Amino acid sequence: MNLKIKIKPKVAYLVSIFMALLVMFLFFYKATIAYVIHKELYGGGLDVLVLLRVSIAAIMLLLVILFIQFMKISDLKSQNTILKGMFIGWTSTFIVLIVTKLSSIYFILLTGISSLIVLITLFSLIDQIKEEKNTLTDKEIYLLQKLAKKK
Repeated sequence: MNLKIKIKPKVAYLVSIFMALLVMFLFFYKATIAYVIHKELYGGGLDVLVLLRVSIAAIMLLLVILFIQFMKISDLKSQNTILKGMFIGWTSTFIVLIVTKLSSIYFILLTGISSLIVLITLFSLIDQIKEEKNTLTDKEIYLLQKLAKKK
């Protein structure tokens, strides 16, 4: 599939990092507010709502760390597999937000844009993989030259 728009995997990872950080900060903020309200009303302890929001913020932090590590991978087939997983994750989040919380239009738009960017990156990566199959590496060229000189 030849697309005119080419997006590198690094851009998709940066967009996903931005989205995960945004969600992490939002849930950490909501957890802090819920903790302060719970402390004022009941005098202490942790509420289930606070723990769930902190847990979601921690999961988003782990996702940010994973995305940073994924940026270091240079193998195109591995990148393709990772990006497929990211596309499934962002698309499912997009659909769940539409079904459950239609009022949060900003997050619906942001997850939809993230999903679209990852999809375009996937198509670009598939084209790069096809081009890579048709070219020889430096080592293969060297070995072919050595073989040609022996005859």
